[in-house]
Parts: sequence; C-alpha cells; structure tokens
Amino acid sequence: MYDAIFKVVIFGDAGSGKTTLLKRYMSGVFIPDTQMTIGVDFDTKNLAIDSIQVKLMVWDFAGEERFRFIFPKYIRGAMGGILLYDITSYASLSHVYDWLSIMNGTNKQFPIILSGSKADLEVSREVPYEEGLRVARSMDLDDFIECSSKTGENVGKLFEILTKKMLNIAFTE
Repeated sequence: MYDAIFKVVIFGDAGSGKTTLLKRYMSGVFIPDTQMTIGVDFDTKNLAIDSIQVKLMVWDFAGEERFRFIFPKYIRGAMGGILLYDITSYASLSHVYDWLSIMNGTNKQFPIILSGSKADLEVSREVPYEEGLRVARSMDLDDFIECSSKTGENVGKLFEILTKKMLNIAFTE
C-alpha cells in the first residue's frame, strides 16, 4: 500500500547521463555502457520518506532532437521532473532553455530540479557549479544539485529532494 504514487520525468540532451542516472538510482550500480534510449524508458522504485510510502515511476526520455515532438505527450500525468545537463558540456546547459520552452507549451506545473551530471569529471568541467545554480534560479526551477552516477554522489539525494517537494504539493492541495 502506497500513500503516494508519482510519475517523475528525466529529460535533457542526449548523452547527458539520463539513462545512467536512472539505472544507478534503481540498482545502486554504475552501468557505463548504456544504449541510447529510443523514445522513452521507465522503471519503478518504492521508498519511504518520513514514514510515508511512495512509489516512483521514473520515465527516462530520449534526448535526441528527433524525439522531442513526443515530449509533451510523454510528460502527461507527471508530478515532478529532473532536467539533466552534463557539466562537461556547456552546450547541454544552454539547451536547458529549449527543454523548458517545450515544457512550458504544455502548461504543466510541477517541481523541476536542474541537475548537473557527471560531477566526478571535475577535470573536464566546462560548466561551473555557480553557472548551473544561476540558470536554475533564473528559470525559477525548484532546486539545483550536481550528481555523479559513477560514484553515486547525490543520486539518492536528488530523488529524495524531488519526492519531498511532490509530497508537499500532494498533501497541501
């Protein structure tokens, strides 16, 4: 029995680490050689937040431009989102605005966390932490956090923060 069931969407550019993030969160294992997502993929996870039983249905959306036309249909029913960019690719951060403009066309209102992936690749960093934080604030997103699917740094924390935000909305409405 669950107190809440939430659909969560992970979206962002191809190669930003969405599938690796999903696999790390679901299994606790880093899988370096993932296949490109065609359309969407999803998995589920059960967790407890402050004794509240939650089921997350996490949807991983393909980041290639040829799939973006289905994005508005894919987010239907979503209660939260993770917008992922790669800290080693400034271009992936610049495309955050494109992803949000697609989402804004759907009139969906749910918490979105901006997350910089591949935080373990500090030596290859192109996007300073402060720049990601600035973008998140300027776009009025609900939070910002960097994570690493390879080391597991902040992966669970990212989903926990988002789940708490979704619970706050669900139990105040």
